Amino acid sequence: MSNTNKNINQKMQRFIIAGGGTGGHIFPAVAIADALKKDNPNCEILFVGAAGRMEMEKVPQAGYKIVGLEVVGLQRSMTIKNIWFPFKLIKSLFQAYSVIRTFKPDACIGVGGYASGPVLFIAALMSIKIFIQEQNSYPGITNKILARFAKNIFVAYDNLAQFFSQHKIVFSGNPVRKDITATLPDKKTALAFFDLDANKKTMLIIGGSLGARTINETIELHLDLFTQNNIQLLWQTGKIYYDGILERTNNKALKDVKIHQFIKDMNMAYSAADIIVSRAGALSISELCIVGKPTILIPSPNVSEDHQTKNAMALVNKNAAILVNDNNAKDVLGVKVLNLLKDESQMHALSENIKALAKTDAANEIVQKIVNA
Repeated sequence: MSNTNKNINQKMQRFIIAGGGTGGHIFPAVAIADALKKDNPNCEILFVGAAGRMEMEKVPQAGYKIVGLEVVGLQRSMTIKNIWFPFKLIKSLFQAYSVIRTFKPDACIGVGGYASGPVLFIAALMSIKIFIQEQNSYPGITNKILARFAKNIFVAYDNLAQFFSQHKIVFSGNPVRKDITATLPDKKTALAFFDLDANKKTMLIIGGSLGARTINETIELHLDLFTQNNIQLLWQTGKIYYDGILERTNNKALKDVKIHQFIKDMNMAYSAADIIVSRAGALSISELCIVGKPTILIPSPNVSEDHQTKNAMALVNKNAAILVNDNNAKDVLGVKVLNLLKDESQMHALSENIKALAKTDAANEIVQKIVNA
C-alpha cells in the first residue's frame, strides 16, 4: 500500500454502516464491512439497524456490533400504524444523533432500510461524510432526498443519472455474499451434495430471504407437471412456508423435490441448477449475474416503487432473463419452464448475456472509493 493510502486509512478509522430490514440490505452491508476490515484491520465499524428487524440478529452473527433505532417505515396503504410514524421518526433522529456523537465516525454508509435515513441525515447535518449504496434500478424517496448530501452514490444499474448527480455516481455493482463466486463448484459434486439425479434437469427455486408466497404456490401447483417431465426441484421455501409445503409434498412422496427452509451453501445450489426461478431483489440479481445460469424472474409486487419489476426489466431488455409477472405466474410459469429447458440456444444466450452484466469486486471498489474520499 502506498504512503498516501496509509495516511488516508489513518484518518479513516471509524465507520458507521446503517440500514437493513432484509437480506438484500444486510448481505451487502456485511460485505462492505468485511472489505473495510480487509483494507484496514485496525478500523472500527458500528452497524446501526432498526430494533426488532433481521439485522439485529444477522449482523452479530457476522461478527460486528450493532445498535438498533426505534424507527419504522411509512406504510403505503392507509393504516393506523402511520399515526405513530412521525413520533418514531423524531425519536430515531435523536437516537441517531446520540449514536453518532458517541461513536464519532469518519464516514457513514447507508445501505437502505429504515435505519439508513435517520443516520445519514444526522451525519450530514454534523458534516460527516456520507455514502449511499443504492442496490436497485429505481431508488426510494429516502435515497433521492439524501443524495444531495452524499459524497458518492454506489449503484448497480446504468440508468440512475436521472435520479442522482452524474458526478457522484460510481457504477460499482452490488456487493454479494463472499461465498458467491463466478467459479462454481463441480456440478456432479453439487448434485450429489443435494442428493439429485445427474441425468435429470434441475430447477432451483429461490424466493428471497423470507420466501415468496406466489412462487411457492405456483411451484406447488405445477409439481406433477415438472416431475412428469423429468425436472427435479431444489426448492428454498423460506421460513414461514416451509412446514406446510413439506407436509403436503411429503404426502405425495416426491423424491425429485428437495425442499429446504434456507439453503446455506448457495454456490453448491447454483452449480446444481440448470435453470433458476427467483424474485428480482437487487442482491439476488447481482448474484445471478455472477453465477450466469438461465433465469426466470418473478418480481414481487409488494415493494416500494415496484422496484423489483424495474430491476428485472433491466435484465430482460438485454435478453439476460425471462420475466413472469406475479399476477399470472400460476398460469404461465409451467409452460415457460418447459419451453426454456427444451431450447438450448435460448438457455445459452440467457446465460452469456446475464454473465456479461456481472460485477465481481463491488465491495472492494466501494471501499477504495470511500477511504480515498
